[in-house]
Amino acid sequence: MAKHLGIGLIGSGFNAKFHLLGFVGVRNADVLGVWSPNRKHAEETAALALALEVGEAKVYRSITEMVADPALDALWLCGPNYARVENVEEIVDAIARGRGTLKGVACEKPLARNLSEAKRVAELVQRAGLQNGYLENQVFAPAVATGREIIWARGASLTGRPYLARAAEEHSGPHKPWFWQGALQGGGVLNDMMCHSVLVVRHLLTKPGAPRSSLRPVRVSARIASLKWSRPEYAKRLSKIMGREVDYRKHPAEDFASLSIDFEADDGTLVLGEATTSWSFVGPGLRLSAELLGPEYSMSWNTLESGLKLFFSREVKGKLGEDLVEKQNAEMGQMPVVANEAAAYGPPLRPCVSYGREAGADIRRRPRGSEAADDRLSERRAGPHD
Repeated sequence: MAKHLGIGLIGSGFNAKFHLLGFVGVRNADVLGVWSPNRKHAEETAALALALEVGEAKVYRSITEMVADPALDALWLCGPNYARVENVEEIVDAIARGRGTLKGVACEKPLARNLSEAKRVAELVQRAGLQNGYLENQVFAPAVATGREIIWARGASLTGRPYLARAAEEHSGPHKPWFWQGALQGGGVLNDMMCHSVLVVRHLLTKPGAPRSSLRPVRVSARIASLKWSRPEYAKRLSKIMGREVDYRKHPAEDFASLSIDFEADDGTLVLGEATTSWSFVGPGLRLSAELLGPEYSMSWNTLESGLKLFFSREVKGKLGEDLVEKQNAEMGQMPVVANEAAAYGPPLRPCVSYGREAGADIRRRPRGSEAADDRLSERRAGPHD
């Protein structure tokens, strides 16, 4: 049995904790470390890793200390966007000074705040010889993966390739104040979430097994707007919730973005992709959706159509929370419940998509618990992979 991949998290916020939930379904990898400029948050995240049994994570004093620890093979960049270049520079500097080695790094979206920073990040990790990629989830969501396979096997094979794909990610806005500030985040919802929806439409329109180059973008048009949060009453409300540094009356960022891509398939056929992202969606909570249309078939996906719904009368007055669905907007009425968000959104199935090519790590979590389980590794069940 090969050594488990030891992973360290840089960052200890919302997406770092969501990664830990995803790692419950991952084999042959353990989360062994956390670094954050906020030690208290790092300790909480390390404790969560231990509670979820995804690794005996310890808190490190610096990124350099993580690189120097031979137990860690790869680092997950889960810190804020404005620290991305700084964090990668410390990783590469530590390697260059011989403080340690790594097999690779994987980055939360977005890669950076702007194109020049993105090029800097890519150049640094490639110069260091590190395997690299960003951590995509939605194309690996079970509903998307299964729907795509069946559509292409049954519909496209008999009546022709699909010609239109749509994807959207929509919710009511981010959790933290820095996310709302364009200078720190890199803009608004376009930079925050559009990478997912664009990749989903291209993925759905690409024949399984075919290279991404079989579908060539020939025309792209996009639009951004601040539809809700720059309105005076909502800008005031946002400042009250997030703090005075978030002022959408003076410094708005887009809360809506749409994008259309014309693709030329390898047979010369024109196919279209439409992507939408929003921080101004009002509904039960986060909604991920996709459609794929062809000559004689279609598929659709909507995470809020979960199959499980609860109803609470106006007499049920609970605290605000996100116990039913991420970015939950209400606690009364009829509510959809996403029973296992980490599975529904795809994190347990998170292969890295590299900065220009697909990276093929297959990391599977072995059964935990007893020595007997270790002795039965060859009989372990097939499970979700990273």
